[in-house]
Amino acid sequence: MKQANRAAVVGKPISHSLSPVIHNAGYAAAGLSGWSYTRIECAEAELPALVGGLGPEWAGLSVTMPGKEAALAVADAVSPVAAAVGAANTLVRRPDGSWYADNTDVTGMVDVLTAAGCAAGATVTVLGAGGTARAAVAAAARLGAAEVTVVARRPEAIEDLRPVAEAAGVPLAGAPWDGNPAHARADVVISTVPKGVADPLAENFDWRPDSVFFDVVYDPWPTPLATAALAAGCRVVSGLDLLLAQAVGQFEHFTGVRAPVGEMAAALSAAVGLPVRATRPAG
Repeated sequence: MKQANRAAVVGKPISHSLSPVIHNAGYAAAGLSGWSYTRIECAEAELPALVGGLGPEWAGLSVTMPGKEAALAVADAVSPVAAAVGAANTLVRRPDGSWYADNTDVTGMVDVLTAAGCAAGATVTVLGAGGTARAAVAAAARLGAAEVTVVARRPEAIEDLRPVAEAAGVPLAGAPWDGNPAHARADVVISTVPKGVADPLAENFDWRPDSVFFDVVYDPWPTPLATAALAAGCRVVSGLDLLLAQAVGQFEHFTGVRAPVGEMAAALSAAVGLPVRATRPAG
C-alpha cells in the first residue's frame, strides 16, 4: 500500500471545493495514514507548469473548471472516454512518472443514474450544451440510451456536442430552449446548466412520475426544478451524488484501493447538511 502520497483538487476559484472533505475521509477510513489531499488555486494557463513541477510524492490531481480541457494537453496518455468528451477531470501519476488523464464525471454519472433506476433503451433529455453536457451525453451512451435530446439556447452549441455523441455512438437531437413542457417527458432528464438558469422551467414542465431527474446543481438544494420533479413523483438525483461518485473513481485511481464509499458519503453529507446517496456499498 502506498504511503506518504499527496493529491489535490486544482481550479480557479477553488476555496469552495468539497473534494478534500470526501478524499480525506476516504483516506482515514481506508487506513491510508500517509495520504493527504488539499486544494490548489490554478488557472487554465498555469496547469502545465503546476503539473510539471510536482514531485514524485504526488499521486494525482482532481481537475475542475477551468482546467478540464488543459488537463488533456498535459497528459502523456488519455482514456478513451476523456478523449471522446474532450475534457478530463482526473490526472493520475503512473509508476513511470507519466500522467494519465481520465474523466470520472462520466463514470460518476453512470453510477448515480444506474442507482436511480435508469435502464438501457431510455430516452434522455439534457438541458444545456456546455462542458458538463458533454459528460452527460457520454454517460447516456454508456447506459445504452436510445436517443439524447439536447435543449440549448444556441443551436451552434448543440452542434458542438455532435462529435461527442458520434464518438460515443448515441443518436443526438437538438431542441430550442423555449420552455416546452414536453422536454420533461423523457425517461431521464439531466440539467447541466448553472444555478438559476433552469428555474423558470419548473412552472410548466410536464413531468412523468416514473422518470429520473438529475440536476448537477447542489447549492442551493433542492432547486426549483428538483422540487417540481419530486412533487410529480420522479426519482431525483443531485449534484452532491455526482460529486461523491466522481470522487470515488478518482480515489481508486490515485490509491489503488477500493474506496470506502459509505464513509466518504457520510463525511460529505455532514459537511453540507444534506443527504448524499452512496452508489455502491463500502468494502
